[in-house]
Amino acid sequence: MSRFDRVLVVDWSANSSPKLGADSIWIGRAGAGSRGPENLPTRAAAMAALRAEIAAVLAAGERALICFDIGFGFPRGFAQHLTGQAEALAVWDWLAARIEDDAQNRNNRFAVAAEINRRFPGLGPFWGRPNGHDLPDLPAKGTTRTGHGLAELRATEALCAGAHPMWKLYTTGSVGSQSLLGQAHLAALRRDIGAALSVWPMQAGDTPVVLAETYLSLIDPAVKAAQGYGCKDAAQVDLLARAFHRADMGALMAAPAPAPLLREEGWILGAGHGDRLLAHLPDLELVPPRLRNDCFAMPQGVAWVPVDEALARLQGALHPLTRLEEVAVRDAGGRVLAQPLIARRANPPAANSAVDGYGFAHASLTGDSPYTLPLLAGRAAAGQPYGAAVPQGHAIRILTGAILPEGVDTVVLEEDCAADGARVAFDGPIKPRSNTRKAGEYMQACAEFLPQGRILTPADLALASALGVGRVAVHARLRVGVLSTGDEILSDPDVPAELHQIYDANRPMLLEVIRRWGHEAIDLGHRPDTTEDIAAALDAGARACDVMITSGGASAGDEDHVSRLLRDRGNLSSWRIALKPGRPLALALWQGVPVLGLPGNPVAALVCTLVFGRPALSLMAGSGWHMPQGYVVEAAFAKRKKAGRREYLRARLDAQGRAEVFASEGSGRISGLSWAEGLVELPDAAADIQPGSRVRYIPFTSFGL
Repeated sequence: MSRFDRVLVVDWSANSSPKLGADSIWIGRAGAGSRGPENLPTRAAAMAALRAEIAAVLAAGERALICFDIGFGFPRGFAQHLTGQAEALAVWDWLAARIEDDAQNRNNRFAVAAEINRRFPGLGPFWGRPNGHDLPDLPAKGTTRTGHGLAELRATEALCAGAHPMWKLYTTGSVGSQSLLGQAHLAALRRDIGAALSVWPMQAGDTPVVLAETYLSLIDPAVKAAQGYGCKDAAQVDLLARAFHRADMGALMAAPAPAPLLREEGWILGAGHGDRLLAHLPDLELVPPRLRNDCFAMPQGVAWVPVDEALARLQGALHPLTRLEEVAVRDAGGRVLAQPLIARRANPPAANSAVDGYGFAHASLTGDSPYTLPLLAGRAAAGQPYGAAVPQGHAIRILTGAILPEGVDTVVLEEDCAADGARVAFDGPIKPRSNTRKAGEYMQACAEFLPQGRILTPADLALASALGVGRVAVHARLRVGVLSTGDEILSDPDVPAELHQIYDANRPMLLEVIRRWGHEAIDLGHRPDTTEDIAAALDAGARACDVMITSGGASAGDEDHVSRLLRDRGNLSSWRIALKPGRPLALALWQGVPVLGLPGNPVAALVCTLVFGRPALSLMAGSGWHMPQGYVVEAAFAKRKKAGRREYLRARLDAQGRAEVFASEGSGRISGLSWAEGLVELPDAAADIQPGSRVRYIPFTSFGL
């Protein structure tokens, strides 16, 4: 379905008297004729405004979607019992004949609900009424109902957190009152507008005006973050109208359930797609929730944490930290999908030829082969369809990718044919539908084809484009800052180093790792070992980053200034991981921003980044928890290790496919990192490795490098 020129969202009100402000009628608009949210005091005034808007739409030759926050249908069985038809629109007409709602919002909705209850067994289904209304068939409380035989919620409401049942008529969340009155008004609108108006999803939605039910709380995070609105109602209608106007309505309005259910119960437009709608509000700064202050805390008494337990605790403490945004498919390579992708069209969109050859109806082949068929003038080619039907007993020249003309269901490969321009001859046997592709053979329209959290590849961009997807909702790139600390560190290799100084190797290494993982790498520079300098760098990082990584000073010694500062001013949990290299790992929050404190030795810093940083950053970026794929190979080395720590050895595969390891295990031997192409992982238990033993080898490519 194409986009709409105008989208209106109506916050309908069941107030019994005229009212403006919060809890009254609001209309939000996006697209043509858009303006700020409009507040109306009565339902009659709102319907007059909508009729005027529809007249403008029809006069301009536009299309409009008008969404109401009322139920368009009731739970299954209600319509059939009340009207004799399992159709929600039949209920609309039934209500229109009985509901009275004057220009001052005075109405008889409670009396009509009581009349409906009398038509059902037991007591109910409707409930709720003001004190003083003498309606014995309408119970004041839902708990007193019995035996009416209907479900509390519709199928669509199960997808909307906090949805109230359609049977509730009074006090907070009385969606039933709004719906009884609204359905009666909309039935009159359908009668007045006629064939130019349809109701989704009960009817085909290719009319100039489409009515749909929606749920204002679909975009609650955006409403909470929005500024400048007079009340929540105004923000809801304005933002939801804008989100719907920008969204792929073909995907949102694809049939979400079987047609009989949709005709009887209706459906909430956007149900289950809150993230998709939020992604269409990129001009709002939607701030994801921060991590809990105690998210990294370890249980008391825990000293050494096994690697698997540390990974599990880290995974449980984290969640995605990035906001959502919408980008063109051509710009989406390497980005993380914030919602599943839905095919806007089938692939192929129509039955077509898989080869160059000649097409015909298989029923044309009678008798024994060889077969000869007269050729029609012209041809069918990709992008140049044959505009007429092919009569049975005739053939047409057809090229690869061409849509099969009417009357063609089989194609013979050109190399298997003889043709003179007037006839084509070929041998048999020929199977029906040979060398053809069915419409949707590769992908059906409205099918989900890429999952939320996927990192988009070049092939994914091709697939999305082929299926008609032009823009996608993605997570903003995770902003990861890298800070080096230490008096002994020189950040500028052009500056001569004293004997007690070393050049900063960790920062350029870690920044490149982060870039290769698809995150935004932010260089926070180098700071000496002073509290003021490190605190200033962390303050700057907290303003610019989603996550910070530090190297050096993460342990608990006299010169471990980073961990001491994080403990004094931040929220530090120092994890001592049972692994080699890399034992100390500082996990903290600084002004709500997570900080991963790495050891200062380059080998330990890289190993900890690969083992812990890769899955943690992936999860915070929205793509999920990624663990590396290892391979069991023969060892080309000998090593004996004690129980208690997991070990990672710099390694690569030799010409025979065996894992060889770097000669030295020292954490400062950077040359070993450059030499290696992966890691050998030795288990927590004791091990005696000899040449030919089976070991687990993890190539750097499995860590995303």
